[in-house]
Amino acid sequence: MTGSHADESPDPAEIAIGERFFLETRFAQAWYAHPTMAEPALEYTLTTRDPMRGAFAGKTMNCRACHMVDEHAKDINGGMRSYTDFAHRSLVPQRKDGQHVTARNSISLVNISVPRDNDTVFHFDGEFNSMEDLVIATLTGRNYGWLQTEKNMAMKHIANVIRSDDGKGELAREFGGSYRKILTGTDVNIKTDFRLPPEYRINVMHSSDHEIVSAVVKLISVYVQDLSFTRNDRDEYNASPYDHFLKKNGLPRKPATGETTAVYSQRLAGLVSRVKFPKFVTKQEGKFVSHQQAFIFGEKELAGMKLFFRKGSNKDNGGNCVACHSAPHFSDFGFHNTGLTQITYDQVHGQEAFNKLHIPDLEIRNKNHNMYLPATAKHPLASGKYRSMINQDKPGITDLGLWNVFANPDIPKPQSKLKNILCQQVKQQLAKDCSEANLLPFTIAAFKTPILRDLGHSAPYMHSGKFTNLKEAIGFYHVSSSMAKSSQLRNAAPKLQQINLITEDIDALVAFVNALNEDYE
Repeated sequence: MTGSHADESPDPAEIAIGERFFLETRFAQAWYAHPTMAEPALEYTLTTRDPMRGAFAGKTMNCRACHMVDEHAKDINGGMRSYTDFAHRSLVPQRKDGQHVTARNSISLVNISVPRDNDTVFHFDGEFNSMEDLVIATLTGRNYGWLQTEKNMAMKHIANVIRSDDGKGELAREFGGSYRKILTGTDVNIKTDFRLPPEYRINVMHSSDHEIVSAVVKLISVYVQDLSFTRNDRDEYNASPYDHFLKKNGLPRKPATGETTAVYSQRLAGLVSRVKFPKFVTKQEGKFVSHQQAFIFGEKELAGMKLFFRKGSNKDNGGNCVACHSAPHFSDFGFHNTGLTQITYDQVHGQEAFNKLHIPDLEIRNKNHNMYLPATAKHPLASGKYRSMINQDKPGITDLGLWNVFANPDIPKPQSKLKNILCQQVKQQLAKDCSEANLLPFTIAAFKTPILRDLGHSAPYMHSGKFTNLKEAIGFYHVSSSMAKSSQLRNAAPKLQQINLITEDIDALVAFVNALNEDYE
């Protein structure tokens, strides 16, 4: 259930059935290979501490295994989740390629489809042009145990699961009956809550494998796109202490019509600075159920907010966080290199190792796909050396983020959007024309900006899940900004130059970011 629907009427049928597919454990390669055997990767739920008994132990992979909500709400190492897991990197089914975890941290799905100022692409590296593209790649990809050469096999298997469903399983009993019955949508015995509108119906016994899988993908996409943090009828966020503070002080909670989030953030910062007698949110006004913190927004949170919104300089402390995490969503959905890849790589391989790493230009990279780029259906044996976890025993292996996707001929769909985003981002730095060859160096180790709302339900942090708490994550920018200012950081995001923090500032910033939490359900 989404945050915005927690206290309202039941979800529309297409969202309910989308959730059913999201929970379905029979689409995985392990079920295809051994229907009576459990997936070993699901026996435990990994955390940054001790593992927990797996929420889907005894079953095979599904979407929810990496994008949880309340599965471990009462466990000692658990808690609520905003559609993410507890691990630095999520487990994947083991196959002959030797992979056992994902290359990146599992991102929260809540607000993943929120409207934005720039073009919409998905994943840390912008690989997917639409939610449907993301979903089909997941269902037929490595997260579900399928290798690059097995996509057609995966499609056929998913269609067979749909056709052969007898309506006796746990999900069928909860969500209205067999897939044949529900997807056809004409049976008079279908409950209203599960009666799909005509545009989502399909007669599975007279449809191709591709048509069936497309119907499944469409419904999962609708479900995921509906996941959002709580907003009121005026589309204003209203469930965090920060939102209550804005309301209590008569401050705008969303951009004006036609106003970009960047301009709104600047306007809001100016208005906050002119509030002489702020009205704070006290613990008597609210209480968290799923967070171990008081529901407050006081002097410390306000000090953190001002640091968050302020550019740092030689004269003033400031985090310049809002330059990438613009309000009200607290993301610009752009791509930036914060320095995490380089700093982590150098910690393993020695100072300056990342700056010495050979990263080819566009022509050489694309002529040697197998050597440099990730595996695809056209190049199933590609090394993926620059989309991998850093390995102490294998220098030269790292994750360059957007570099793997931008101008990659095997990933054509998002390219026009990515080019538009990059051209806008680097136009002040780019002395030459905005060509793919000239833009590629700006993609090195760049990752999409995550949303900062409700981070208390999505630790650990960063694309690699490196930091287990906010103090570590925010403190990291003290290091990376210093490196950027001294020109030590390869392809540093220019906005790092305007960070000027001292140790004492970090606690105030942590307090402010915690004030963006809400009781997500």
